[in-house]
Amino acid sequence: MTGKRRLFCVLAALALLSPSVAMAQTCSWSVSAVAFGSVDTLSASNVDITGTVNINCSGTANQTIQLCPNIGVGTGGLTESNRRMLSGANALTYQLYSTTWGGTIWGSDLITPNPPQPPVLTLTLSAAGVGSLSRTLYGRLFGGQSTVPPGSYSSSFSGAQAQLCYRVGGNCHSSCPNTANATFTVSATVPSNCLVSATTLDFGSQGLLNANINATNTISVTCTNGTPWIVSLNAGSGVGGTVLLRKMTGPGGATVTYTVYRDAARTQVWGDGTSGTFTVAGTGSGVAQAQTGYGRVPSQTTPAPATYTDTIIVTVTY
Repeated sequence: MTGKRRLFCVLAALALLSPSVAMAQTCSWSVSAVAFGSVDTLSASNVDITGTVNINCSGTANQTIQLCPNIGVGTGGLTESNRRMLSGANALTYQLYSTTWGGTIWGSDLITPNPPQPPVLTLTLSAAGVGSLSRTLYGRLFGGQSTVPPGSYSSSFSGAQAQLCYRVGGNCHSSCPNTANATFTVSATVPSNCLVSATTLDFGSQGLLNANINATNTISVTCTNGTPWIVSLNAGSGVGGTVLLRKMTGPGGATVTYTVYRDAARTQVWGDGTSGTFTVAGTGSGVAQAQTGYGRVPSQTTPAPATYTDTIIVTVTY
């Protein structure tokens, strides 16, 4: 019994004097949603926003951990160098960067072993064995995608598509002994939108107004792909003018009567949809669609020589 008690005391002393076993490192991470919001695809400008990557680790005091936060292609595809969001079969292209917009693409070692790769981050734990860091994620939705139809677009990242590799010592690009997953979404909404512009309807310099004088102009309509549109013309600014008989006005309130038609034969008046007049309709393609206004100054009493003008408001409804 005495020998057993001595052995017990020796083991107890060893347990009290032994150094604590080193803790294995453990990391977690999260990525904020990258929400571009409502975007105007008729604009040629890029849309730039930021997201945030947060990483938290624990382990042994003063331990240095190398981190490779991998971001893949997402559910939208196609590759890390050519990312897309989807709305059904329709695609909207964007990109994620680790440095700044248009800089280094934030990629993944897990999806493809070739560039673009994730950034390599280093985190040194505190004396308490904990640490955290944040990194900005730069998102760019490219301009010039005017033919993309309206809709809600998204691409989701989870599992191997958003996986943190981390290790103590060695290169986390080439070896991934420890992993942690995150989940996030990239999204954008493309609303219906239209732009309209018009050239001047110029009848030129004329002498006597004793015969029809014809001229044309161009009204250009650009609407998002698949968006129905209607273009109407008001009666103009001339006093007493109507869509059937508009008035160009000169000095002293003198006027020249004219009409704008939708057809080259000049039989279909282009108006505002009221009083039996008609508008022009179509469906957007994402590119400019040119419509011709056919103007005519009919034979009438010639007013005093001067410059005669009118202003017509062109409205596109969609």
